[in-house]
Amino acid sequence: MLTPSTMKALYIDSPNAPFRLAEIPKPKPGPGQVLVRIAASSVNPLDTKIRAGAAAHARQPFPAVLGIDLAGTVEEIGDAVSDFHPGDEVYGMTGGVGGNQGSLAEYAAVDARLLALKPHNLSMREAAALPLATITAWEGLVDRAHLQAGQKVLVLGGAGGVGHVAVQIAKAFGADVYAVDGGAKADYIRSIGATPIDYRAETVEDYVAAHTGGRGFDLVYDTIGGANLDAAFQAVRRFGHVVSALGWGTHALAPLSFKAASYSGVFTLLPLLTGEGREHHGEIMRAATKLVEADKLVPRLDPHRFTLADVDEAHALIENRQAQGKIVVDVSG
Repeated sequence: MLTPSTMKALYIDSPNAPFRLAEIPKPKPGPGQVLVRIAASSVNPLDTKIRAGAAAHARQPFPAVLGIDLAGTVEEIGDAVSDFHPGDEVYGMTGGVGGNQGSLAEYAAVDARLLALKPHNLSMREAAALPLATITAWEGLVDRAHLQAGQKVLVLGGAGGVGHVAVQIAKAFGADVYAVDGGAKADYIRSIGATPIDYRAETVEDYVAAHTGGRGFDLVYDTIGGANLDAAFQAVRRFGHVVSALGWGTHALAPLSFKAASYSGVFTLLPLLTGEGREHHGEIMRAATKLVEADKLVPRLDPHRFTLADVDEAHALIENRQAQGKIVVDVSG
C-alpha cells in the first residue's frame, strides 16, 4: 500500500526495455518549483525515440521516467513561487529530457516557469495533449517567422501533432492557411480552417501554381523533415520564410538561396536542457490558454484510453503510425 511519502512511477531501465512500474519517494518542490499531482501525460513521437535510445539530443540518461507533457493539479509550492497556489489546474512541457523526471508518474516537482493555468474548457486529457506541440508550433510561426495576418501559410504535415496546432495558430493570427497531408485527412483539415492539399495527388509545383499563382507561400512550416524540407524550399516565395522542427540531414540550399528566402530551425527542448528561456515556455502556454478559451485552438485526441499499466501499447500505436490524433495516458484521477 502506498504511503503519502511515495508514488507510482514508470521506469525505463535501458533502451527498448519494457516499462517497469515502481514505488518511489514522492518528490518535494525546491525553490521555484511546484509539486504537481499528474492527471494525464501525452505521448509524443519523441518519447518513443528516447525510449529506443535514438534521441541523443534529448540527453535523457537511463534509468528514466519518460513523459514530456503533463496536465494536473498543484499540490504544493516551493519557495519563491507566487504565480501558482495549491489546487490550481496547470499544464506544461516539464520533463522527460535532460535528466528531468518525466510525467509518467503520479507526481512531479517542476519548474513553475514552465507552467500555465489549464484552459477551463479543456479536460485534463485534452490539456495534456497540447504543450510540446503548441510550443513547437508557436516558436516556429511566431518567434522565428513573425507570423502576420494576411500571409499565405503552408503547413507540411498539417493534420499531425505539431501540424494541427500550427494550422490553428496561423488561422487565429489571420493567415490564409494551407495544409499538406494525406487525402483521408482533408475533412479534418477543413474543419480547423485550412485548405487541404493531398501530397499524393499534387506535386509542389501543382499546388504552388494552384494556390499562389506560382509565386510561392509567404511562410512554410515543415513539421516532418527529410524530403519535406526540400519541398518547403521549393514552395516558399521570394523573400519568404521556411521553418522546420526537424531540419536534420543534408539538404540543398540553392532553391532557398535563389529566392533570397530565410530558414529557421526550432529546437523546443533547449529550455529544458539548458534552463535558458523557461519563462518563455510559460508565456507560450498562457497564450495557448487564451486561444483555447476563445475556441481558436482545439487539440485532436486519439480515442484510445491508456493508463500507466499499458503505456507499452500507447507507444506501439505511435511507432506503427496508427494514432489518429494525440495519444494521452491517464495517470491519476
